[in-house]
Amino acid sequence: MSSPSHLKRRSSGVLLHITSLPSSWGIGDLGPGSYRFLDWLEAAGQSIWQVLPLGPTGEGDSPYGATSTFAGNILFISPDSLVEDELLPRSVRPLEGDTARDRVDYPKVIAQKQALLRTSWSYLRETRRDDIFSELDQFTAAHANTPWLSDWALYAALKESFGGRSWTSWLQPIKRREDTALAAAREQFHEEIRYQTYLQFLFSRQWDRLHKEAARRGIRLLGDLPIFVANDSVDVWANQHLFDLDEAGELITVAGVPPDAFSPTGQFWGNPLYRWDRMQDDGFEWWISRIEHSLRRVDLLRLDHFRGFAGYWQIPADAEDASHGKWVEGPKEALFKAIRESLGEVPLIAEDLGVITPDVVELLDKLGLPGMRVLQFAFDEIDSNHLPHHYTPNTVVYTGTHDNDNTNRWFAALTDGPRRRISQYLGTQDDEMSWTMIRSAWSSVARLSIAPAQDLLGLEEARMNTPGLPSGNWAWRLQEEQLQPELAARLRELTQLTGRLRIPPKASE
Repeated sequence: MSSPSHLKRRSSGVLLHITSLPSSWGIGDLGPGSYRFLDWLEAAGQSIWQVLPLGPTGEGDSPYGATSTFAGNILFISPDSLVEDELLPRSVRPLEGDTARDRVDYPKVIAQKQALLRTSWSYLRETRRDDIFSELDQFTAAHANTPWLSDWALYAALKESFGGRSWTSWLQPIKRREDTALAAAREQFHEEIRYQTYLQFLFSRQWDRLHKEAARRGIRLLGDLPIFVANDSVDVWANQHLFDLDEAGELITVAGVPPDAFSPTGQFWGNPLYRWDRMQDDGFEWWISRIEHSLRRVDLLRLDHFRGFAGYWQIPADAEDASHGKWVEGPKEALFKAIRESLGEVPLIAEDLGVITPDVVELLDKLGLPGMRVLQFAFDEIDSNHLPHHYTPNTVVYTGTHDNDNTNRWFAALTDGPRRRISQYLGTQDDEMSWTMIRSAWSSVARLSIAPAQDLLGLEEARMNTPGLPSGNWAWRLQEEQLQPELAARLRELTQLTGRLRIPPKASE
């Protein structure tokens, strides 16, 4: 593998998840707010829009705990676009009041979106839109040879029938996927399965439109692929032999990270671990399908927790905490060789943060993938490898990520040592630290620089995620009035000054 062609030239972009977009429906979606954000990115001279994982979320609302790695999150479906496409009556109304303006109220939003989507399905059948039913049939047929859609629609229908409970508590014949039980379920829940397929059709339809519009403007979408999947997911239920489960489908070992200076007992994530031996036996078919499917939706793909491909922390499922785990060798180059042989050179970025051992560095070097650096990590120690003078061009630099506090608030909480190093290195301690860090990232040799929208706006109380906090994350929302032309002009000027401005083809001819 080699560096993605998109990173052969200097470029820059913004990290903003779909849920954070402005909308009238309590949560960001693929409607008018997403297109206005594209307008702003284009005006700001940006060529990358990074989003978080796109799958349907489960408990905790985390995009990194999706119930499917293939399906799309139905909360992203835009009611405004459904009305425009005559798939919802114009009489529908958004959430009352302004309670969901600044943050996503997930219980309220989920209830409303589910009701609206049921209304859309009923409305479609009442209006007898043969053109839409024809599109739906084409969508279903196009996925006939990729089982994720039929697996997901059945899983979603069954989960609804079991009151939202995890598949691990379903009736044994269904849990163990006995052929007769699945056939009976498909017949019993035929209508619900058709509805769930319709929802994926709507998501795909709206996402494809947005993707095409981004491409028309020269803006590439950078997606995010978690290395692990949630245990309560269709991925595990439909592929139990590929995960470290016992004969009853119960977890044997789970993922996490070992103890460190921040956590004396480590982190017990609880994700099921892969049976890499079985995956290798079938040519890593599931992973190849996963990568291929993701790259139909985005132009570049960040591999979260890349170090897990070299070696991962394996914890007994019944352990008290992560300190009882051990390191186990990952698939290493074999996985990526299989991906390359099947799909060719694919545009991947490695999230190589955390405790990086020589085997991780060796794998990254062999694959030639760009790695990540985060400026907020650069000043905790002397001569950190997150400092710009250590970067190579094959690097993606961030001021901070979705797991970091916003730069201004991070800076305000620093002790004297890191503050002094920042002053010495950057030559400033001004009141606009977020932009000081953005200038440092943009002026570095890293071919791609990215800033979260919160840093561009200089916000403090706008954190997206606090790792280890079980609730209250993933809720921050951008306000329409914050996307000012003056801010776009400022970012465009810096982007041009640092050689990252995308030159439209006509202008360069």
